[in-house]
Amino acid sequence: MGKIKIQIKDARFLAPLFGILLFILLYFIATLFYPGGSQLNKNSNGFSWGQNYWCNLLNENAINGQPNPASPIAIAAMFILCFSLIIFWYQFPLNSNMNRGLKLVIQVSGLISMLTGMFLFTGLHDIIVNLATLAGVIAVGGTIVGLRKLGLIWLFWMGIFNFFLVILNNILYYNDGLLIYLPVVQKITFLFFLLWISLVNISLFLRINMAALRTSD
Repeated sequence: MGKIKIQIKDARFLAPLFGILLFILLYFIATLFYPGGSQLNKNSNGFSWGQNYWCNLLNENAINGQPNPASPIAIAAMFILCFSLIIFWYQFPLNSNMNRGLKLVIQVSGLISMLTGMFLFTGLHDIIVNLATLAGVIAVGGTIVGLRKLGLIWLFWMGIFNFFLVILNNILYYNDGLLIYLPVVQKITFLFFLLWISLVNISLFLRINMAALRTSD
């Protein structure tokens, strides 16, 4: 009975994982309602996984000029994801072997990044992307340091690889000749990042339960 209570009590630490899964589901649903238009063909039909960006789903109007019924779904998904990551970057430092200063840096930068990211659908897209990315890089960097201190080396290297993907995205974004490849690379980066966060969240949950079980024994 004691073990069951511990699992139920600590299930709240999996809130970021559940939020990420819900985001992915809503992302897919939103793509089904996107009218059409991409960076290569303004008159294309539907959402192209190879040519459209996530941001296209957020806009009030699709690239082809039609009203975008995917927008409310995508915005809801964005809010769910941002709140999930806020929870993650609040919980992770509290359960990591880091000093108080670094914990605060991760929590604050994660909060700023996600609160900023919630306004990605506005007309300040480029500014929002830059601010959210800068704060997010700080939060991710702190998370990587925390993983190293916890001895989770494979997750540490996944975090390092995620940094390289972010750099690659920026190279493509600021190079007009390479911009055509960004939609695909963006989705790969997004999926890898969410996978990494989910695995860190699960590892955190398991460590908390293991520690609680050892204490109860």
